[in-house]
Amino acid sequence: MRNEKLFTVLFSVIMLLFVFSFIPNKTTKIKFIIPEGWPKPVYSMSKIPLTEEGFQLGRRLFYDPILSRDSTISCSSCHLQATGFTHVDHTLSHGIGGQFGTRNSLALMNLAWNKSFMWDGGVNHLEVQAISPITNKVEMDESLEHVVLKLNASEKYKRLFNSTFGDTIITGQNFLLAITEFIIQLNSYNSRYDRYMRKEQGATFNEQELNGLKLFRANCNTCHTEPLFTNHSFENNGLAADYLLKDVGRMRITQKAVDSLKFKVSTLRNIQFTPPYMHDGRFKKLSDVINHYTDGIHQSKTLSKKLMKPIVLSANDKIDLVAFLLTLTDKEFLFDPRFTFPRE
Repeated sequence: MRNEKLFTVLFSVIMLLFVFSFIPNKTTKIKFIIPEGWPKPVYSMSKIPLTEEGFQLGRRLFYDPILSRDSTISCSSCHLQATGFTHVDHTLSHGIGGQFGTRNSLALMNLAWNKSFMWDGGVNHLEVQAISPITNKVEMDESLEHVVLKLNASEKYKRLFNSTFGDTIITGQNFLLAITEFIIQLNSYNSRYDRYMRKEQGATFNEQELNGLKLFRANCNTCHTEPLFTNHSFENNGLAADYLLKDVGRMRITQKAVDSLKFKVSTLRNIQFTPPYMHDGRFKKLSDVINHYTDGIHQSKTLSKKLMKPIVLSANDKIDLVAFLLTLTDKEFLFDPRFTFPRE
């Protein structure tokens, strides 16, 4: 009888432990905000936790150089918050061992609305985008498998992953989901342009900015479509080929001649803080970019049809256009403390 009671007690304890092991960790849900008037995001939020714990885990990973082979390069090395999550101190990205890449880094913002990633569209899903820089020989020169091994060796990360995903065993899938959890929240929609469009009190444009908006809609909006200021397409924007870099753009992915010298149309949001410009960083100033479109178009077989007709702007028009582009600066986004290096 005594043995039977002991067995009953032990069985009850085991069952309670079994049940409680499946109770999910307490997490704090956070929202993904879709600004009024914006299209529905391309990325589905169904696979990620959308929790404060997941966001903070992804934030920590974004700033941690453990993702690189020798722990010297993090995502933030090329994507600095105050410059629209890109770099500004050199034309081409560089990574491990000071090696230079072949392209200027793209700004990271409003990524949930993107259909493809990288200048050539070589990645077609947000969740796997991080694999490209991690495995690139001149960026992080690491493997996803080894990153996971390093994270599993960290008690801190095992604890954080458990808090987010309810599992102390870190997998490649959960690692990529955690990174995604952070970068999908890097959304910029509170510039003066946005407040003006929302007709918020005190949000006004001066005469220059109003004319600049008019000029923008007449000459630029087809590719840099409001409100995201990109149409997510790939275009040959009339840049002469760089014969040193020999970058053929999207053709590298599709192997189709019709895609030669076509690159992703990047967003113009926070453009004031994201120089140098173009895929190879060849222009340092916004005025250089505008002068290219009015006077520097290089004719080629794949030139965008949208640029077949010359863009004619006076000197004052160019000044007004720049004045409008400056209204796309979102300082709340650029200096939001939630996106900074995690110090705790």
